[in-house]
Amino acid sequence: MNDIYTEDLAEFGTRELKEAGKLLTAIGRGLPDDFYQDGIKVGFNKNSGYVFLTNSDYQAALVDDDGELYSFYSTPYEGREGSYQELMEEYEDMHPEDQEYMKDLKQFYKVA
Repeated sequence: MNDIYTEDLAEFGTRELKEAGKLLTAIGRGLPDDFYQDGIKVGFNKNSGYVFLTNSDYQAALVDDDGELYSFYSTPYEGREGSYQELMEEYEDMHPEDQEYMKDLKQFYKVA
C-alpha cells in the first residue's frame, strides 16, 4: 500500500479538498494542451502536499493563482520538477537528456 499518494477523498484534509475543488472548476476552462483526457483523477501527494489532476499516462496538472491549469513535469534523467517555465530557468544546468526533453515540450508553449 502506498501511504504517500492517494485518490481517496476521505484522506484529504480541508485544504486539500479546497484545492481539489479548484482543480475541478479549472477543468471547465480547459486542460493544458499536452494533458491527455484519458482516466482523469484527483490525486494527493501527502509528502509534498500537492493536490493535482493526473491521468492514465501519469501526467500531472496543477492550478495556478489565476485558476488556470498547467502541466507539472518531472524530467526523465535528473527528476527536476516544476512547470515548463520553472524548468526552463534551470535549462543550462540540466543534463543533456533533460534538455532534450524540454525541447520536445516547447511545441506546447508560446516561446519567443
